[in-house]
Amino acid sequence: MNSGRRGDATDSTDTSGPVVVSIGGGKGGVGKTVVTANLAVALSAEGRRVVAVDADLEGANLHTLLGSPPPPYGLADFVAHREDDIGKLMIETPIPGLRLIAGTHSNLGAAQPSQNRRVQLMRSLRELDSDFVLIDLGAGTHASALDYFLVAHVGIVVLAPEPTSVENAYGFLRAAFYRRLRLSMLGHRVRKVVTEAMDQRNQRGIRTPFDLLREVEALDPEDGARFVSTVRDFRPRLIVNGVRSADDVKLGFSVCSVCRKHFGFDPEYLGYVNHDEAVRLSVSARQPVLDFQSGSDASIYLQRIARKLAETHAL
Repeated sequence: MNSGRRGDATDSTDTSGPVVVSIGGGKGGVGKTVVTANLAVALSAEGRRVVAVDADLEGANLHTLLGSPPPPYGLADFVAHREDDIGKLMIETPIPGLRLIAGTHSNLGAAQPSQNRRVQLMRSLRELDSDFVLIDLGAGTHASALDYFLVAHVGIVVLAPEPTSVENAYGFLRAAFYRRLRLSMLGHRVRKVVTEAMDQRNQRGIRTPFDLLREVEALDPEDGARFVSTVRDFRPRLIVNGVRSADDVKLGFSVCSVCRKHFGFDPEYLGYVNHDEAVRLSVSARQPVLDFQSGSDASIYLQRIARKLAETHAL
C-alpha cells in the first residue's frame, strides 16, 4: 500500500483538500454510525479538523451519537436545491474541532440526490476547509452509497461477526467493485458486458471477475488493461465491529482472503472493535463512547483505527 495522504485516491492528481473517508456496509445495525461518530471524535482529539457528514438520509442519526440536537438544516437542503453552498450547512458539535453536516429533514419521497447532485456534493466536500471528511453512508447498495464509497479517498466497510452481515458485506463489496469497473470502461460494448456480469445469473456464464476480464480483453485489449489497473487500485478497508472471540478477529482476514481469491482485489483489514456494553450505554446517553467512557475496550480500539488513518494519510 502506498503511504502518504493521497496514496490511493481515486484521482491520484488530487493533492489538496481534506481526506474523504466513506463508511458503509451491506447491512443496517452493524454499527457504522457508531464507528463514524467515534472515528471523527478520535481524529479531532488528535488535533485534526474534522467534518462528519450524515448521508444516511432515510435514517439519519449521526447528530444524536455526537450529542447534537436535530439541526434546523442539513444535507437534505442541498439535495432539494434549497442551499448550494455545502459549507453553510455545517454546524458546530460539542466536540472541539468537529463539525457536522446532518442528514435530518429529508424528503421521504425522494431522499437521495440525483447522480449530478452527488457529483456536486463530493466536489464541494473536497473543497471544505478541514483535514478529514467522514461520510456515514446508508446501508445497502443504493447507487448513492456506492458512488460516495467509490469516490472517497478511503472506503471503509463495517461488518459484524454474524452470517447475515458477512453475506451483505460481500454483496456490498461486489456491487461497489462492479460499479467501479463499469464506470472505468470506455467502450460501449465493454460497459454493456460489465453490466450483464453484475447479474450473477447472466446468460454469458460470467461468474467471477476473472471470467469478465477474459470477455473484456477479447472485446477491447485497451479496456482489458484498464480493467487490470482498476482492480489493482480498488482497495476497500474493513472493520469488524462487535468482536467477542479470536474467531471474530480472524473474520477480517478471512474476508480479505476470499476477496483476493474470488474477486481479484485486495482489501485491507483496518482493525476490529471489541463488543462493549459501554457502546450501548453511550448511545443511550447520546454521547460518543470515547467521551462517555474513554478507557473502555471499544474506545481503545476505535482510537487505534483512527490513529492508523491519521498516520497513513499524514498531513
